[in-house]
Amino acid sequence: MNTNMDVIPRQAALVELNQALDRLLDATELHWWRQALERLAQSPDATTAAMLSSHCKRHLRARSVVGAEGWSCVELARALLLVEVVGLQAPKTRLALLEQLFQWGDDLEKIALLKVLDHLDSDGSCLDLALLAGRTSNPHVFAALALDTPYPARHYPDRAFHQLVLKALGMGLDAARVIGLAQRQSVPLNQLALDLMDEQLAAGRPVASSLPQLIAFDLLSPAQLRRLTGLYQQQRLPAHWREHLAGT
Repeated sequence: MNTNMDVIPRQAALVELNQALDRLLDATELHWWRQALERLAQSPDATTAAMLSSHCKRHLRARSVVGAEGWSCVELARALLLVEVVGLQAPKTRLALLEQLFQWGDDLEKIALLKVLDHLDSDGSCLDLALLAGRTSNPHVFAALALDTPYPARHYPDRAFHQLVLKALGMGLDAARVIGLAQRQSVPLNQLALDLMDEQLAAGRPVASSLPQLIAFDLLSPAQLRRLTGLYQQQRLPAHWREHLAGT
């Protein structure tokens, strides 16, 4: 469980996201946004939140948000609506609300929820929801869960975290963007990474570019290290493996 020390930086980050959105919106958009927040405050329920989320794409122009890297305008507005409605709930009802909104949402709304999940859940109450979301076959939805967010590193048990990383690689995503990966490196993850490498080589596919990010090279057995070195010398591994093997 996380301590209250986590809360301050998360609150500061939310303030920055709200400010970034406010700076981006023109007068017409800002007027609608203020009205949306007022309406949500008056009726802080899943139905109102879902309706306002669907209206975002009609009232806000799609563009990137300066000062909020990785967010689009509509996506950020949807995420901040979630933050607002969750903050208006009694703690015991928050999980049920998020589960309902996730079930109702389309893929773009699911992405917004997953990208802001770490701000909404400091103690891991939404772990089952995150694990359910991780079953998606949509790489964009999965990326929102797996990349550039500390939620899995904070709350996933090792086995689930390992599966998340391997699925990210299988979808062609950059494992280097999985936050907390270095702290989860281990002998079991080494073996899973090597098994995946073997599968890719046997199928004649290129080895995933970010696969070395999964491996704790100082924990490799001598036999594993010799095999990797041999594969590199045979030019069966990408050139950037050299930097990982040179210091072992």
